Amino acid sequence: MEKTLSGRSAVVTGSTSGIGLGIARMLAAAGAKVMLNGFGKPEDIAAAKHAIAEVCGGEEPHHSAADLSKAEEVREMVAEAEGALGKVDILVNNAGIQFTSPVADFPEDKWNAIIAINLSAVFHGTKAVLPGMKERNWGRIINIASAHGLVASPEKAAYVAAKHGVVGLTKVTAIELAQTGITCNAICPGFVRTPLAEVQVGAIAKAKGVSEDVALKDHLLAKQPSKRWVEVEEVARMALYVCGPDTGSLTGAALSLDGGWVAS
Repeated sequence: MEKTLSGRSAVVTGSTSGIGLGIARMLAAAGAKVMLNGFGKPEDIAAAKHAIAEVCGGEEPHHSAADLSKAEEVREMVAEAEGALGKVDILVNNAGIQFTSPVADFPEDKWNAIIAINLSAVFHGTKAVLPGMKERNWGRIINIASAHGLVASPEKAAYVAAKHGVVGLTKVTAIELAQTGITCNAICPGFVRTPLAEVQVGAIAKAKGVSEDVALKDHLLAKQPSKRWVEVEEVARMALYVCGPDTGSLTGAALSLDGGWVAS
């Protein structure tokens, strides 16, 4: 892969698995130094580090176990990255959690946790990286939102509210920084093929008494006209493109990557 990000440094939250790990690996392959973030078993974190090392000459990335529900830990993570990597040129706010329930029964602790990690952490991380980015007059902030940042589904009140908030925060950040070399964009994927998502297919098939193919296409992907997963690499390649040298005018966008979901 062409080293378009040589000399750049990136922090990717929620990157010990799934979409975040895919993005971190793509950025590393393009030459960026990377800091991973996320929880997990020691062996899983070691595997994530190894996955990055495979594509960047054997050097393992740094890892932060910051709890993104706590503003102070978000700030400490950014400061740690600036110390370890020298600077933070790219921030990918990817970490997120989910819980489903009707609004009338939605537990307040679950609401607070989802808003804290899916939305407030995006604000705290963005605020923390901006002084350095402004000093260098270059930066790329990428917020992994969701199709649910643009449309709604029942029983996902906190997640939909948070992701709509992420899209709104993206737009405000972009407008405020429009006359600088810093951009801020949101990527809004539909259902992405990750190990956790694939487990849902089996659970739906069992609950509905149908095949896994029917469970996937007619239930999980019911709103996704393509009737196929969005692949992690598709999201990662979009993130890499947004970080590119010729995307200075691409800012404030909510980039749909959802098989036609929000178009239908």
